[in-house]
Amino acid sequence: MTCELCHLAIEPVWRNDKFAVILVDDAAYPGFCRVIWHDHIKEMSDLAQDDRLLLNDAVWKVEEALRETMQPLKVNVASLGNVVPHLHWHVIPRFADDAHFPAPVWAAAARTTGDAILAQRRALLPQLRTAIVRRFGA
Repeated sequence: MTCELCHLAIEPVWRNDKFAVILVDDAAYPGFCRVIWHDHIKEMSDLAQDDRLLLNDAVWKVEEALRETMQPLKVNVASLGNVVPHLHWHVIPRFADDAHFPAPVWAAAARTTGDAILAQRRALLPQLRTAIVRRFGA
C-alpha cells in the first residue's frame, strides 16, 4: 500500500530533509496547504523536541504566508491523521463566504462560493508559493 501523503509530497512548494509544504488541490479552498513530515510518524509527541519545534515553526511560516497573500478572515490549523496516520498539518485560509464557514471544512457545506471569487483566490497562488519559499529562506 502506498502512502497518499508521501505521494502528494513529491511535488511540494518547498521541502527539506524533514518535511514538505504542499498546496492542496481543492477547488473550494484555494490556498489550502499541508505541512507533511517525511518519516512515517503518527503523533507530534513521537518526534524529538527539536523536530517538534521545527515542524511547529514550519506551520506558522505557512500561516504567515497565507495571511500575507490571501488575507483570510481566519486561518484554521489542524492535525487529525484519523484517515492517514502520517504526521501532517492542515493550514487552511478561511473566508466568511467559503462553503463551510464558520464550520470546519470537513463539515457539510452551508453554501457555494461564487466562481469569480474562487478564481480571484486562485490567482493569488503564485504569490502564495513565493511567500512560502521566502519564509523558508530558499
